[in-house]
Amino acid sequence: MNFKGTLEFQKDFKRLLKKFKSLDADLVEFKKILSESPLGIGKHFNVITKVGNVSIIKARFFCKSLKKKDLRVIYAFIENHQIVEMNGAEFIEIYFKGEKENEDKSRIKAYLENH
Repeated sequence: MNFKGTLEFQKDFKRLLKKFKSLDADLVEFKKILSESPLGIGKHFNVITKVGNVSIIKARFFCKSLKKKDLRVIYAFIENHQIVEMNGAEFIEIYFKGEKENEDKSRIKAYLENH
């Protein structure tokens, strides 16, 4: 599966990486889970919206530095029925629940308008 991140996601990630040193390794583990099950497994994943072949998913992001489930990641799963290898996920936002209660709905809306 292909993985990308929006510029906003990359800024969020870089900022949080300064606080939580295990974030790089945690993201690698998260990508492994998404490669196996792109829409997630269990109650820690929630499909926020689906437009055509794009599903926007909000997931709890487990961070070893935090030892809690206080990070959330918003990503788009882009499904291509024609070529299985072209399935991919694009990370839209990552945030700490202690700083922000909910996802940025305007960022998700802008992402959907541009894709």
